[in-house]
Order: sequence, then structure tokens, then C-alpha cells
Amino acid sequence: MTLLDANFDELMTRVRYGRELQDASFEPVYYLIFSPSEILDVKGKMPAWTARLRNDGWDVHQFSMAAHVAAVLQAPSRVRELWLAADRRAPLGWEKTNQALANTLAGGALLARLQAKLESLRAQRTAILLITDLEALHPYLRIGSLEGQLAGGFCATTLIFYPGKRTGKTRLRFLNFYPEDGNYRSVHVGG
Repeated sequence: MTLLDANFDELMTRVRYGRELQDASFEPVYYLIFSPSEILDVKGKMPAWTARLRNDGWDVHQFSMAAHVAAVLQAPSRVRELWLAADRRAPLGWEKTNQALANTLAGGALLARLQAKLESLRAQRTAILLITDLEALHPYLRIGSLEGQLAGGFCATTLIFYPGKRTGKTRLRFLNFYPEDGNYRSVHVGG
């Protein structure tokens, strides 16, 4: 058994324990932390892990950050027209481009999509949401800021597949090169 599989097993043990907890303030958010060098391994294991969850009785849903970031940034809008015009004027102005894209994502468009997905699962007792492809958030924002804004809104068990490193009980380093962040209120396994 690989370390990733062992960590996934531990994660699911913690999920089962958390589901029995009746504390009203408990957020059912769990992180599987792995090295960024294992991103492709995690993607390769995802079909087997998804099948296992279904076999265990979960109604599995996925939220790909890569797909949603792309959808937000490619959506037709006046702002997108301005981005394209600015890009034509200064095609190598990546800092301004990235800042404009980060402002759009941090401005609530991505959060609204994640909130809508969670709300759609509210009535489903066996729903589990897998949040994948977090590397697509670089260099725009980090998942901790979204988790913080959603505090109290996680109505379904949520597994977040996090490429980075754990540096303490609640501290994580996104992609191993961002400064450590201790603003995570969730259960962490691996890393």
C-alpha cells in the first residue's frame, strides 16, 4: 500500500468519526495533504478512491478548481473584454494580468460557485464533495481564504485534496513555496 493510499484510509477513518460527532460547530471539512510532486499520482488514484467511496455508500460529487477557475475567467463579460484589450496592448504584463484575474476570483465569483455546489448537496445526507485541482488557484488565491468565507456553510462532508505541506496541526504551505498559513479550521491528514 502506498503512503497516499494509507493517508486516504486514515482520512476516511476520520470522516467516519466526524460523522458521528453531534457538535453543532463541527465543520465536516477534511484535507488530504500530499507533496506537489504527487499531483499526478493523486489524479491517477481519484477514480479508485471515488469508486471506493461509492461502494461505502457515499453519493460522490466533485468540484474541480481548475474547471471552475477556467469557467470564471472565460465567462463573457465587460471585464473580460478589458482584460483582452489590455493583453493586446501589453502581452508581457503578466503581473497586471495575474492581479486582475486574482481580483476577479477573490471578488466572489469562485466562492459563489462553491457555495452553490454545497447548497445543492444540503438535503443529501450521504453526499460527499471532493474538491480537486487546487493547483489551479496559483497564483490567484488559496483555498484557506475560501474555507474561511464558507465557515458555517459546509453542509456536506467535504474532502479537499491539497498539494503542499503540513507544518503544524493547522498550518499548511500551499504548493510548498507559499508562506505557511494557519487559518485552516479543518482536519488534516498527510503532508
